Amino acid sequence: MIHDSYDDAYIRAILNSVKTIAMVGASPNNVRPSYFAFKYLSERGYDMIPVNPGQVGKSLVGKPFVAALADIPRPVDMVDVFRASDRAGAIVAEALRLSPLPKVIWMQLGVRDDAAAAEAEARGVKVVMNRCPKIEYGRLSSEINWMGVNSRTLSARRAPVPTVGMRLSLDRASVSGAATPAADRAARTSTDET
Repeated sequence: MIHDSYDDAYIRAILNSVKTIAMVGASPNNVRPSYFAFKYLSERGYDMIPVNPGQVGKSLVGKPFVAALADIPRPVDMVDVFRASDRAGAIVAEALRLSPLPKVIWMQLGVRDDAAAAEAEARGVKVVMNRCPKIEYGRLSSEINWMGVNSRTLSARRAPVPTVGMRLSLDRASVSGAATPAADRAARTSTDET
């Protein structure tokens, strides 16, 4: 697979199929990106497991840290690599020793290891690199549009505030029901006319 871009259906299928996510490199520091991603995904119903050997004995949003993937006592659907690219290969190798294998290896923004990705894919594991599942979930569920981001609409109107407990499904393309491909076509058409 070429990992320079991903089809929305591929990302959506992954986010809809995984339940248990082990985040390697999770941090209890509430100003770190891994903290926000972990908390966000946990609030969306994923069974999150923080993996960080330096934080064992602590917890992250009520979930106890484990030192290594091998210490997780249940199957993991996805391993989210929140470490630098030079560490990704070792983490993927550790993930590939799990039984059963995870369905997905996801490498965070800025993290890429093509050799490790090829090894995982050869074993039947899906791979995503240089993407954040938090951002992708927000984009594909249209939660990110609530803040006016990526809406492709300029307006002086304030975006509608989500109600408490409201969750969008990844099966819906947008809050209004419009499909992303239609918005893409509209954007291309207006650009072509100028």
